[in-house]
Amino acid sequence: MPPQPDALVIGAGPAGLMAAEELAKAGVQTLVVEAKPTVARKFLMAGKSGLNVTKDEDWETFVSRYDCPHLRPILQDFGPKEVQDWCRALGQDVYTGSSGRVFPVAMKASPLLRAWLNRLTTQGVEIRTRWRWTGFDGKALTFDTPTGLQTLTPKATILALGGASWQRLGSDGAWVPWLREKGVQVTDWQPANMGFRVDWSPHMTPFFGQPVKGVALKVRLPNSATQRGATEGSEEHRGEFVISAKGLEGGGIYSIYKYLRDAYTLAVDLLPALSPQDITNRLAKMKPGDSATNKLRKLGLDRTQIALVMEVSRKDPFAQLKHLTIPLQGPRPLDEAISVAGGIAWDALTPDLELKALPGIFAAGEMLDWEAPTGGYLLTASWATGRWAGQAAARRITQPA
Repeated sequence: MPPQPDALVIGAGPAGLMAAEELAKAGVQTLVVEAKPTVARKFLMAGKSGLNVTKDEDWETFVSRYDCPHLRPILQDFGPKEVQDWCRALGQDVYTGSSGRVFPVAMKASPLLRAWLNRLTTQGVEIRTRWRWTGFDGKALTFDTPTGLQTLTPKATILALGGASWQRLGSDGAWVPWLREKGVQVTDWQPANMGFRVDWSPHMTPFFGQPVKGVALKVRLPNSATQRGATEGSEEHRGEFVISAKGLEGGGIYSIYKYLRDAYTLAVDLLPALSPQDITNRLAKMKPGDSATNKLRKLGLDRTQIALVMEVSRKDPFAQLKHLTIPLQGPRPLDEAISVAGGIAWDALTPDLELKALPGIFAAGEMLDWEAPTGGYLLTASWATGRWAGQAAARRITQPA
């Protein structure tokens, strides 16, 4: 391959590989460079417990999960149906679970990735690993590689470097100052889909790693909540969470992380199927000599839930069963978050995801300023924006003005 590719993709995650595929389909000579020794590390990590590729639900519900209206046309072009068709075209059949989440039948990410890489190779895409982008030299892009400093000046470049969480897997946000120096607006990072710190007493140590199931999570919102896109008053979500040595994490927490990130109050309804009067009536029928722990068990709480009650409300363990207020000490660090909010501002981009300040350079994936919950939404948008940017870059190369 000549030293200067027509198209360059920096970052070999889902967005970058999808961009490369679209460029190759258009007949564009494409080089993908990746800083890590292997590609798609975060993608593979996400698939260890079952690769959730998208969410099968009605369109308006699906698109409402994203906080970014700019994504709407991009997701219309490549949404849940298209993701499933794309997986099947790679020989990876998918199925939809009871929650609407879509998984490959093989469950893991590795079979899908192997099939995808084989197809990219057949299409002529070249991938080089251990190529770390180090910034700009004028209009050229510079790289630290196993063979020394390399400088590339492609006809079009797609940046797909991820956000700023899970740095060990490649998303370190090192690119932010280089783009800002070129006049690109990049909003500051915030953790998304993350856990929250709780300073547990030693009493909770035996329960680390245990789930709290069948509860309702309540978030009390201040009057200013409406200005931030939330409903004034409160939000309630059914779900479960996990008690960890560091605090709280898990799907139930991730579903309301935006509210908790703004320091709102979390309360847990441990008995959502019972009214306060139901609880009072049941307690009245119990033996006066029963211990508090035994009474809580008879109400239907398990060992982990009882431990949580005694941790938070030991002086009056029955007073907060419908509204157990858990003291949070803020979100876990950015690098521990599943995803991030922040990134390249939409005002800095054209509708084609081209950087206004750097013509010929496009961006895709978590580099862009959007956020969404877990459940297939993150991966779908990464693929969709990679595809969108790849097609736009291909048009720039094959149909120059």
